Amino acid sequence: MKGWQKGLLVALLVGALLSPFASSSPDGLERVAEDKGFLAKGEGKNLISAPVPDYLLPGISNERIATAGAGVLGTAVVFAAMYGLAALLGKTAPRSK
Repeated sequence: MKGWQKGLLVALLVGALLSPFASSSPDGLERVAEDKGFLAKGEGKNLISAPVPDYLLPGISNERIATAGAGVLGTAVVFAAMYGLAALLGKTAPRSK
């Protein structure tokens, strides 16, 4: 197994095992909106629906499993994006010896 594969495996395990323990408290912006009393102004019809709303994979009734799945999915998406970017930059950047 190559080094990047081991790193990806560790990242996926961390995403699966630690995501269910993430804080359920509102994030910074939502918390400020609650504290300052303008949270309701941000509510309304969404222009774009989130594929993983509230960090839960849709269609899974168990919240811990849905959260772990969202952690794994997020890790995989970020890995794929960075892998693609690295491959793209590797093709365009001059190689030095």
